[in-house]
Amino acid sequence: MAEVPDEANIARLIVHGTDRPGIVSEVTSVLSDFGANIIAFDQYTSDPAGGRYFQRTVFSLENLSVEVERLRTTLSGALEGTGLQWKLIEAKKLKRVAVFASKSDHCLLDLLWRQRRGELPVTISMVISNHPDLSEDVRAFGIPYFYVPVDKEKRDEATQRHLGLLRDNVDLVVLARYMQILTEDFIADVGVPIINIHHSFLPAFIGAAPYRKAKERGVKLIGATAHYVTKDLDEGPIIAQDVVPVTHKESASDLQRRGADVERRVLSFAVEAHCQDRVLRDGNATIVF
Repeated sequence: MAEVPDEANIARLIVHGTDRPGIVSEVTSVLSDFGANIIAFDQYTSDPAGGRYFQRTVFSLENLSVEVERLRTTLSGALEGTGLQWKLIEAKKLKRVAVFASKSDHCLLDLLWRQRRGELPVTISMVISNHPDLSEDVRAFGIPYFYVPVDKEKRDEATQRHLGLLRDNVDLVVLARYMQILTEDFIADVGVPIINIHHSFLPAFIGAAPYRKAKERGVKLIGATAHYVTKDLDEGPIIAQDVVPVTHKESASDLQRRGADVERRVLSFAVEAHCQDRVLRDGNATIVF
């Protein structure tokens, strides 16, 4: 049986820029000089003649914690002037996640459960909600729960409270059916990516009671979309989508139950992919390795 590399010695190198000959060689030669062993390698170009190039390399390097700063310095020198942007991430440093929720618990508890079982490579630092309803469920996982009411007349106060809790404490915000529209100030100032789960293929069935609307339209598929949040409501880059077939026999509550299953699956996939640095943004689209 092949020996599994020690996770403490595994890192990910993300590179993107304008495509041209020689990029793979420039990157891998540095890793080879350090004695690194490449475990996984993915690349994509929008056009081999000067298109947008994306690369994700996973490698193991003995004594990574000792070598990592020297590796960063060497990469910086080797790639200086190439126009390539890059980042080096140690796999052992799990991303810190804050989850926003309201009253629906299915996506929230699924994320907490997956983290506890070691199926989701993240550290959920806190849960923030505009309702107190889920506090006991969350605290059973040993995770802090912050109840921050959102008053339409005092929305800015809630935004500042949110930012105070998050600043320098998290690497990602996940909206697990958080039924509030984030302010543009929050999106601009939070300083980390935000992932949302939407209960349909965007932009279908927006607003209240989406599954009742789906039932009334006689839909034959229901689905979910996970996407990054931007100032344009529900129009951010899509990370993951999935659907399940349904029939006329199913009630609106049946659709909602089956939709919740899809939402859980799609959101957990999107969070995992992001936190493993498998999602690279390309304008309003994504490359998911």
